Amino acid sequence: MEIILAIVVASAVIFFGALISMGNERQRKSIDNLRDQFAQWALRDLQIKKGEMLQHEVNIDDPLAWLNKVAINVFKMDIHLQSAQTIKDPNRIICNTSDISCRVIFTPCSPKDINSMKRLKTSQLNKYADKNPLLTLPKNVLAKECSALNNSELFDLELSVVWKELTGEEISRFNLLWIDMIP
Repeated sequence: MEIILAIVVASAVIFFGALISMGNERQRKSIDNLRDQFAQWALRDLQIKKGEMLQHEVNIDDPLAWLNKVAINVFKMDIHLQSAQTIKDPNRIICNTSDISCRVIFTPCSPKDINSMKRLKTSQLNKYADKNPLLTLPKNVLAKECSALNNSELFDLELSVVWKELTGEEISRFNLLWIDMIP
């Protein structure tokens, strides 16, 4: 009788633990969704507040200096970007630092997008996997998100200008840029 009671109690504890775990996961997803919605709302609010600034032409004299300024805002240290190389599939700008101790990758692709590209077995990207630094990033590299929330209010407009100057491609407005620093 005691063994049956112990089994029932143990299974009840496991069952309630699983229920709590599932509830926590649902709650985490809801909180992530709320955070994303708030970030989108804040970006849209900044765009509305820009109003008259949107009508003016944005001019960036030195795109590499602008990228360095963005990296300083995100990493909180001056990394002195020196050269920029653009690569497609997926679009990215790879910069070397002045002391060549690390490379910095700027891309509009989020880490989720990159992970889904890695998983596609029949993707055209597989033939580039050996050379593609985005698809061969070490797991300990942290991708930092850049937007108008952690940079200037004109971030999206300036990003469009810088991207066109460095890559030669027109981009439909994107508000986020991801930065990876590879040692």
